[in-house]
Amino acid sequence: MYKKLLVFGLIGLLAGCSSTSENSGRYSMRHDKAPDAPVDVSHVKDAVPRIESKSRGGNKSPYTVLGKQYSVMSSSLGYTATGTASWYGRKFHGHQTSNGEVYDMYKMSAAHKSLPLPTYLRVTNLANGRQVIVRVNDRGPFHDDRLIDLSYAAASKLDMLSKGTAHVKIEAIDPRAWQNTGAVIATPVAEQQTSVAGKYLQVGAYSSRASAEYVESQLRPLLKELAVIIRPVTNSQGVVLHRVQIGPLKSTTSLTDLTQQVEQMGYATPRLVDFP
Repeated sequence: MYKKLLVFGLIGLLAGCSSTSENSGRYSMRHDKAPDAPVDVSHVKDAVPRIESKSRGGNKSPYTVLGKQYSVMSSSLGYTATGTASWYGRKFHGHQTSNGEVYDMYKMSAAHKSLPLPTYLRVTNLANGRQVIVRVNDRGPFHDDRLIDLSYAAASKLDMLSKGTAHVKIEAIDPRAWQNTGAVIATPVAEQQTSVAGKYLQVGAYSSRASAEYVESQLRPLLKELAVIIRPVTNSQGVVLHRVQIGPLKSTTSLTDLTQQVEQMGYATPRLVDFP
């Protein structure tokens, strides 16, 4: 009887190892998944570019994944590219990213194969003109046909969850020039002044004129008493950005209500701006 129990125990142990071997390694899930139910991430704000030192982790160059070697760029300044974006979710949620931080799929982050960590990017879904700003803190996606992996939150704001991928343009942001590019002095709405008369609510800045015109066409039917304008501005790198702005605002304008309207349309973090 003792021998039989020992045999059954060994069988059970082997069966347990077999069931976990498929998911052995770093992640508990074999295949990536979205949350069990759709999550409203409309309150999640864009990443805010700030000056940071390169991460200690994730910047080794060259590095090898799946037998292929990749090199890390020395700087992201002036970087821009178009290609296919995908997104990643629950499988990686709560695990370490390449630079040692913890991946949170409900934050505005991304993975890229060669940009230095961290890098801030403006990502534009070229199919609908939607834009987000993300902070790159991870490596991937390691597929030749993919340019960038976005967090669940970023993908949701770009309206690409259902399809799974999107054709995007990505542009590196220089944090040093972020708060003062061209003639624009931007103030977050959370720090708005008492009077908004004569000011403008900036919805976004787009390198593509077509993207700016798409956003303008979406906003115009919403706003009957305020104008929607496209104002080209050249930044410190000589890049022309097409800024979509609502205004000039009136003394009777409720900035809170206007901001909520814009955000409900999917344009996160509008900014109050002055022009001399």
